[in-house]
Amino acid sequence: MFLSLYMKPAEINAKWKVLQQKIAQEFDSDIPDLKVMLFLIGVQELGKGPGKYSKRQKEELMHIATCRLLSEMGFYELEGLDQDGWPHWKLLKPVPSFAMMEQELLLKSLTISYFEDIYE
Repeated sequence: MFLSLYMKPAEINAKWKVLQQKIAQEFDSDIPDLKVMLFLIGVQELGKGPGKYSKRQKEELMHIATCRLLSEMGFYELEGLDQDGWPHWKLLKPVPSFAMMEQELLLKSLTISYFEDIYE
């Protein structure tokens, strides 16, 4: 699973394009960007399936996804679910400040690993 974390940027971007194509095909949609991928992970982690979500809920779903992905590196841990079944995460250690490109590569890498686990 953590193999993606040690890939070079060109490798990450190549695998990212393959994943984007796979998701676009599976959902019969346009090529998804990182925000769409985070939304999909958030919906998956929420476990309630597709539905109508408000703008705020969509932002929360992307936050859930980010916490879930960063939990693989020990930054967050799942605290539990609230009364509505939404997951809540606890920050275990501060997430380092990354330049925008580094942050995007890290999230892409973690997203690739996440979907590799699902599709294996």
